[in-house]
Amino acid sequence: MFSILLVHHGETHTFELQPDATVTDLANEIEDVLHIPIDNQKLMVAKLGMLKAPFDGRPIADLENKKITLLGTSSAEIASLKSASEKAAARQARLATARKNAPKAYSSRHDPLRAQEESQYTFMALRPLPNLPRPERSLQFLERLKQDPGIRAAMRAHRFSVGLLTEMDPLSYTESNHEGTTRILGLNRNKGEVIELRLRTDAYDGYRDYKTIRNTLCHELAHNVHGPHDRDFWDLCHQIEREVAKADWKSGGHSVGEGEFYEPSEETAYDHGGWTGGEFVLGGGGRSTTGATLSRREIMAKAAEERLKKQRQARADPDGDASGPSGS
Repeated sequence: MFSILLVHHGETHTFELQPDATVTDLANEIEDVLHIPIDNQKLMVAKLGMLKAPFDGRPIADLENKKITLLGTSSAEIASLKSASEKAAARQARLATARKNAPKAYSSRHDPLRAQEESQYTFMALRPLPNLPRPERSLQFLERLKQDPGIRAAMRAHRFSVGLLTEMDPLSYTESNHEGTTRILGLNRNKGEVIELRLRTDAYDGYRDYKTIRNTLCHELAHNVHGPHDRDFWDLCHQIEREVAKADWKSGGHSVGEGEFYEPSEETAYDHGGWTGGEFVLGGGGRSTTGATLSRREIMAKAAEERLKKQRQARADPDGDASGPSGS
């Protein structure tokens, strides 16, 4: 008897054959033992090369004491592969059907009027602060705001066009006193000529929450129409926030808080009204009783006075009937 050793999938198998057996006889034995059809068998034999079906009448003695590697797939493996292939084909068919039946995404390329509106009612320029670390990251953040589907929809709806959207230096517009720290998160100059947003953290080591900054932008866009923080301003501001949240398909059209919108506290304020020509304007008025433009320090002092006044009125009328000017 001849002992033929071969390796298949890393395992060694031994086959005993008669001295007058041929390679075809070996192939039949392989089919019976390893369930690999003859047509799928390939024998890599040292110094002889590859032998494959249909095997000739080569004597089995030619393979004695030679390293043999069997290449071939068993019937079970073939069935498994076929099943996997059929499942993959079915899955692809389902996906193709779903894509075919799904509503097509709206594209402004097929609507010349919308394309014109999107090019007109937008931010004409984006500018990070080049003196701060990695300005390219701030530019990406500003670009994200510009391309935000909710912001784009709101700007078209209200026909807002902003000349420049830029970032604010974290060290700017920050005041600390015994009442706490006030950080202005955004400014709007000349009703949309420039909008400035505080993107970075105070330590310059990261960026603030995106949705908070986006709400700040909604707030500043409302200043394109209304200067003072009166009821008309807040109604428009919250309307813009709702429109942005509804049109934000990336978040499923839902806002955080189920319709609750963030109004800034005294410690962290969006702004102190609009500002014109590089000088701040308190509550949209912008001039003192003497006619002089208020300085930033005067504005902050006046805002502090207003807060103290409201606190005194609240203490004087514990039932909450006291009335006074709204805060920043």
